[in-house]
Amino acid sequence: MSSSNLIVKATTDQVSCTVNGEVVILSTKNGTYYGLDAVGAMVWSRVSLRPCSVQELCADIVSEYAVEPVDCEQDVLTLVKSLASAGLVEIEDTGVERVSG
Repeated sequence: MSSSNLIVKATTDQVSCTVNGEVVILSTKNGTYYGLDAVGAMVWSRVSLRPCSVQELCADIVSEYAVEPVDCEQDVLTLVKSLASAGLVEIEDTGVERVSG
């Protein structure tokens, strides 16, 4: 599974808000609150508006923060898998390489 094939989108079973640059998400399915730091908030702001590829998310983060692309990709994959496990996002493997630009 190539991360460039992965599309991430927020589920409808949540509500979220931004507080002091961080995001708080409530799962309406299980009643649990989740918190995301500034980088996680950046990812959330993208996927809560529209489905995004992991590649697009990483490009946004690398342009804003001093992080190596390979490290960013691993961190983003860890985050979106955690969000998926909590039922806050869905991850779709399109099987098609996407090129941003």
